[in-house]
Amino acid sequence: MLFPPLRHHRHRRLPSFLISIVSFDLSTLSGYRRRPIPTGTVQLQHQQDDEENPYNLMREDPIQVCSDLWVRSFSLSHLHPSFPNLTGFLKKFDLWILAYQRSCAHLTGSFPPRNAIHVSELRSLLALSRSAVAGNHRWGAATHLILRSPNDPPSTRRISKRKFLALLESSPPPFQDHVLQELLLLVLEPIFESRFSPKSHAFRPGRSPHTVIRTIRSNFAGYLWFIKCDLTDIADDFTPELIISSLEKGVGDRRVLSLIKSALRTPVKANSRGEDKVLDKLTKRRMKRKILRKSRKKKLLNENEPKPDPYWLRTFFSFAPEEADWVPRYGHCGILSPLLANICLTDLDSWMEDRISKYFRPSKLDSIWKESMDDGCHNPAWPEFVPSSGPEKTRRMDYVRYGSYILVGIRGPREHAVELRKDLIEFCETKFGLRLENSKVEIEHITRGIQFLDHVITRRVIYPTLHYTATGGTVVSRKGVGTLLSVTASLNQCISQFRRLELVKGDKDPEPLPCTPMLYSGQAHTNSQMNKLLETMADWYKYADNRKKIVGLCAYVIRSSIAKLYAARYRLKSRAKVYKIASRDLSRPLRESTRNQSPEYADLLRMGLVDAIDGVQFSHMSMIPSCDYTPFPRNWVPEHEGVIREYIKLQDPKFFFELRKSIKNQQLSVPQDDISKLVWKFKVCGTFGRETHGNHVRLGNS
Repeated sequence: MLFPPLRHHRHRRLPSFLISIVSFDLSTLSGYRRRPIPTGTVQLQHQQDDEENPYNLMREDPIQVCSDLWVRSFSLSHLHPSFPNLTGFLKKFDLWILAYQRSCAHLTGSFPPRNAIHVSELRSLLALSRSAVAGNHRWGAATHLILRSPNDPPSTRRISKRKFLALLESSPPPFQDHVLQELLLLVLEPIFESRFSPKSHAFRPGRSPHTVIRTIRSNFAGYLWFIKCDLTDIADDFTPELIISSLEKGVGDRRVLSLIKSALRTPVKANSRGEDKVLDKLTKRRMKRKILRKSRKKKLLNENEPKPDPYWLRTFFSFAPEEADWVPRYGHCGILSPLLANICLTDLDSWMEDRISKYFRPSKLDSIWKESMDDGCHNPAWPEFVPSSGPEKTRRMDYVRYGSYILVGIRGPREHAVELRKDLIEFCETKFGLRLENSKVEIEHITRGIQFLDHVITRRVIYPTLHYTATGGTVVSRKGVGTLLSVTASLNQCISQFRRLELVKGDKDPEPLPCTPMLYSGQAHTNSQMNKLLETMADWYKYADNRKKIVGLCAYVIRSSIAKLYAARYRLKSRAKVYKIASRDLSRPLRESTRNQSPEYADLLRMGLVDAIDGVQFSHMSMIPSCDYTPFPRNWVPEHEGVIREYIKLQDPKFFFELRKSIKNQQLSVPQDDISKLVWKFKVCGTFGRETHGNHVRLGNS
């Protein structure tokens, strides 16, 4: 009870007897010899301090840590080493915070700042990291939650045992699993991204279905036979042993491997994957009516419930083609599953690249690919005036893979395609332990059209006029016959997708139906949603030859569907009357004719009570953009990969000095030198350049 009064009266003069007592105590304490504190006690004390204050562990920038790992992986990609120690990344608390932020962004749509995370959540995150490093993490444990979701506050209300078991059966994967999956993805993706083949385009940063279409347009011209293969049945049944053996080629850390192995072998609840039950027709019909009634009814969101995706985004996701709709799921790996699928299919990419290099046989009589495979890409705008097969022509093969779907183009006889098909089936059976069905591997001719990612690959015959100089110097002009690669969007597939969304009915002459999901939305909101959908559709068919036609069809269906909806909502009986009042692009306001007197639309717009109505886009064919025919470079790499490789080159002193030497030999100036000259002239002359200084001198003399 001595020191609290001293702390409160530190500005006052102490009595003499208190001074004597304090001096006596300090003198007696100074006489004792200090005992050494054990090391374990210090570590335990630091650990307790960290548990009390997790902010002490936030020392590094997680973006810089991930960037260093990307650079290191790409700098060692030619050596293909395995990373033996990744546990150090699992112990970095800054990476766990970044994984938590990304998981919150996926769940709630908002990316929380580091300073806004509550200390209780940081402590839970620290406990989760220690359990993962120690190997004690339980995947899918809904009753042993270390870290809770931000939208799942703890409940203090009692429930019965039956309701508790029902909640456990229908509960989604716990939030703490999402955080751990994000962390493993941050660590493993840069390691394997440098090892993947450039022929693979799915589930990778910087690559998309557009890169596949552009690759086909630029590199698949001149191929006669195509092999289209569906590996979905094989990729869905990858065993944990196969996945772990593929991971061990790049990762040697046993703790990371044991985490993924436990995620693969822990059984998953059937309801967590959303598997459909076998129902009869009557039950399906009743469920469909119930879902339709719920969709038409207004729903009020709870306080912490995230907003659902807008209508245009859900509709566009429903347009996803068969190849892009497949997403693998392995145990409790979640968002880590697509990366694991690419890791397992890397052996197939390597095998196909080896077959491509062995199959290539150039011919001097051919107009393209005369010397090597990297001779440059064949410009699709150049017509080909030679046959695509024969003993005197070039033999060549190319390959592209998007997820579990592959497409192989062969320039040669059909027997070679049949042989490759047989070898492909044998390789999959040997490597993956499953045999492909014959119906999953198809051989098709270019003239029949090959459908891939909702685009039809075929060739067009053209008859251009050829001008050449004959013997004697005379110029000859005559008609020639050539072929061009054509990549068009599938109209039938687009109509079937609209029919599945119940926006059209019929096959040969589809008739638009009212857009019932937007029944309770205003005219401005409905038009804006449909404009976003049309913009996304126009961007999706950006590289299709018939872009104007397919986007015009989508615009007609959507505009007619909205017009029918407005005719029913505003009691106008037909879409013709809607077009007459609201114009062709539906930009003029529509009002319901009722007995209730309401202010005019202009008055509401002036008061700011309604939004301005945007017209539906692409109401005329001239407004639709044309196809993008920009050639795709053959050795193209994504922007981030090019930046990383350029940075690695500049880190090499030998390359840097050679670059500096070449700049001096060519008498070029480095930007840093120009900036230093500008700064020096400004300090000395007070101006930014010699010309400006001369002008100032002339003005001063005058």
